[in-house]
Amino acid sequence: MTDSPSSQSADLARRTSEAYDAALEVIAAVEPRVAEATRAELADQRASLKLIASENYASPAVLLTMGTWFSDKYAEGTIGHRFYAGCQNVDTVEALAAEHARELFGAEYAYAQPHSGIDANLVAFWSILAHRVESPALEKHAVKNVNELTEADWEELRHDLGNQRMLGMSLDAGGHLTHGFRPNISGKMFHQRSYGTDPETGLLDYDRVREAAREFRPLILVAGYSAYPRRIDFAKMREIADEVDATLMVDMAHFAGLVAGKVFTGNEDPVPHAHVVTTTTHKSLRGPRGGLVLATEEFAPSVDRGCPMVLGGPLSHVMAAKAVALAEARQQSFRDYAQRIADNAKSLADGFLSRGAKLVTGGTDNHIVLLDVTSFGLTGRQAESALLDAGVVTNRNSVPSDPNGAWYTSGIRFGTPALTTRGFGHDEFDRVAELVVDVLSSTTPKTTSAGAPSKATYTLEDGVVERTRAASAELLDKHPLYPGLELT
Repeated sequence: MTDSPSSQSADLARRTSEAYDAALEVIAAVEPRVAEATRAELADQRASLKLIASENYASPAVLLTMGTWFSDKYAEGTIGHRFYAGCQNVDTVEALAAEHARELFGAEYAYAQPHSGIDANLVAFWSILAHRVESPALEKHAVKNVNELTEADWEELRHDLGNQRMLGMSLDAGGHLTHGFRPNISGKMFHQRSYGTDPETGLLDYDRVREAAREFRPLILVAGYSAYPRRIDFAKMREIADEVDATLMVDMAHFAGLVAGKVFTGNEDPVPHAHVVTTTTHKSLRGPRGGLVLATEEFAPSVDRGCPMVLGGPLSHVMAAKAVALAEARQQSFRDYAQRIADNAKSLADGFLSRGAKLVTGGTDNHIVLLDVTSFGLTGRQAESALLDAGVVTNRNSVPSDPNGAWYTSGIRFGTPALTTRGFGHDEFDRVAELVVDVLSSTTPKTTSAGAPSKATYTLEDGVVERTRAASAELLDKHPLYPGLELT
């Protein structure tokens, strides 16, 4: 007789607990403070309402995969073509990660080596430059690689590589630092210009994007976001790119789980429309920290040169964990999860709106809810800190045409992936909205020595921290993190 599903689940939880207990015991024998901090991190995550849109909870299988001897192996190069011997097992896990990514997203090609989202974007940028600028230059001079160019030819190519144009979403409209902003290397690599959103609605205006593209004539048109609470029509973005002979690159790091889970389909799925797509593997995809690049076959040879073009040795243990996470994402249970992420974001947004809060774009249809906290008389920094005092973990974020700039900001970004993983649903997210509004309504800016409202400091009404933490604990206790995982 086989064990019942419940007994199998209990047995797996017991063995998982034993695995982590043993691992922490081994760690503590060398540096007990690290083991102590690891235990404390689990306790903190279990006791907090995690609403950061870029965070999630990876499965024990994914987490355990990262703690293996794959970490000890150098593997520069590509599958079957390494610069180090003995990489046959790395070839296996990298090939599995790429296979799962291709099948999951319907991509022609997948590259699993990027260490992070920024690395994935760097690989994409340089791959596009190599394909669009370097390859024609080599053909022009009848050589196979840049080492065969004369010094004068190389100087000409260097100039061309460093003087291309990129058009991406502005930071205050919801774009990302890696989409051409000067503090990031992308802003130093490219002559960059941004497109924004409609000043009245906060929504993406495709006609304005088209006008900007026609005027600027970028080599790369970047679509995607980190804080835009709506979906994008990628078919329209491809039309705009084709009209100006630009390469369409989509950064789907935030919403990759919704693409994988088939919540975004048709024109809202970037993979059939973009030349190159980048993503992280954590966030809504619920895997290990790392990145992926998806591309059409046309760009595959350039992307495959990511190492050594901009990457060092791939993190083989993380690529193995990517393979596990992507295998999880191919299951029906992940599709159900992805739909709950979007449903819960709608519940959270409705909860805010019903209590008089102001949302950028007036709502959401992805996993992000962007709250404008100026109606509470606060900056984003004050709101973020006050919520953290009460055990609600968020991050401050710019809003369109933000009067407080990118440091203090005027918004708070909420995301539903993490608490959805814990099992929160409509009622819980409505309660979360109630708690957030209560905290922000109970927060008052302090005044500076000059008598003006402070942008950073604040006071909280007596009792709000205690009642919020108590209410949060009640919600969290009903949906334990890693149920059955008990450390001794």
